[in-house]
Amino acid sequence: MARNRLNKEWQEVKRNPDPDIQLELAGDSFEQWHATIKGPQDSPYEGGHFKLDIACTANYPYAAPQVSFATKIFHPNVNYNTGELCLDILKTDWSPAWTLQYVCRAVIALLRDPNPDSPLNCDAGNLLRSGDLRGFQSMARMYTVEHAMT
Repeated sequence: MARNRLNKEWQEVKRNPDPDIQLELAGDSFEQWHATIKGPQDSPYEGGHFKLDIACTANYPYAAPQVSFATKIFHPNVNYNTGELCLDILKTDWSPAWTLQYVCRAVIALLRDPNPDSPLNCDAGNLLRSGDLRGFQSMARMYTVEHAMT
């Protein structure tokens, strides 16, 4: 089941590429993927290209894929050391109707609108919760320039 669904998604990605998302197989298997997403405009991530690792189990699409950042990023919902991502659609709100491309769009939306109340990076979360938007944006921009710009 997972293999057929992922093959269909792969064919759709090749037919209709998204300019902000590059999805590719990480070898010969449909279970492992790499994605590169563009940082959203008008955010401290603008101009950055962020790599994601995506793993799908045999239960996909009934089970959410595992997604982590391979590129270091300063964001309250991303663990800086592991790249683990805290995103509701990957934890409790997954729907089998969603695709890997949809997941990448959701990650881009999270970059645009972080959730400081569910932090995996407490430093980033604390800056936003305390209202220090300038401090957060400065740190996020510095990490983007250092790790995500070629």
